[in-house]
Amino acid sequence: MIDHLREHESVKLLCELFDVATSCYYEFKQRKPDANRVRLASRIRELFNISRGSAGSRTIVSMLRSEGIKIGRFKVRKLMHEACLASKQPGSHRYKSAKTERPDIPNLLKREFSVTIPNQVWCGNITYIWSGSRWVYLAVVLDLYSRRVVGWALSNKPDSALTTKALDMAWEQRGRPDGVMFHSDQGVQYGSRKFRQRLWRYQMAQSMSRRGNCWDNAPMERLFRSLKTEWIPATGYMNQNQAQKDISYYLMNYYNRQRPHQANDGVSPVTAENRLKIVSGIC
Repeated sequence: MIDHLREHESVKLLCELFDVATSCYYEFKQRKPDANRVRLASRIRELFNISRGSAGSRTIVSMLRSEGIKIGRFKVRKLMHEACLASKQPGSHRYKSAKTERPDIPNLLKREFSVTIPNQVWCGNITYIWSGSRWVYLAVVLDLYSRRVVGWALSNKPDSALTTKALDMAWEQRGRPDGVMFHSDQGVQYGSRKFRQRLWRYQMAQSMSRRGNCWDNAPMERLFRSLKTEWIPATGYMNQNQAQKDISYYLMNYYNRQRPHQANDGVSPVTAENRLKIVSGIC
């Protein structure tokens, strides 16, 4: 009884100090935690951590809705704020303007990035990544329909063997399709005899961006931007083996299967293609 009175006096003193009614304190004390809210906040933190701190409220809303959870952006934003979760955003980037074109390989794509079926248009490009004490080079092939990564390769040399290896992987992974248009920038790797012969063998039409115009291959630029700002450590990787494993997980798992994409109405590339299979039976 005495302890209860002492507690009451202490509560009363603190409430007077902070100008809060004692009834508010006791009401709050008796309030039960919202189990659904706790579970939701926990799942939001999990998704945020999976994205390595890159997912904002819009992305997390899309992820939660893909799991069958009906929720609005305002609530997600509020829960993220309460948990002190702030997504990291990429900075601005200025692109060079076009100068001259390569007449023998025209720009057939002409920025028509919206395609109706898979294996209609593929895009390719190369970027560089710091690994241990040297640069390594990543070549990626992207299917424009769903923005799905269908082929990739990593090497310490940015040559035609690298781009050809990525193309070979894409061709095999996608069931050796016919009639694909392959679009890239005007890098020497894509204009080499070896790479062009491989395109001819696979019966693919070749398209190239105008020289120095990154916007002509914007989906690839966006993929590399996401990879470098969302996933790759700021200091790079310790070695090439670590880079190989981590980049493989990002491209083939997180990016393809989990990360929502605006071009797919907020679902992942794999989910977008699976929806098309259900509707039309297209592989």
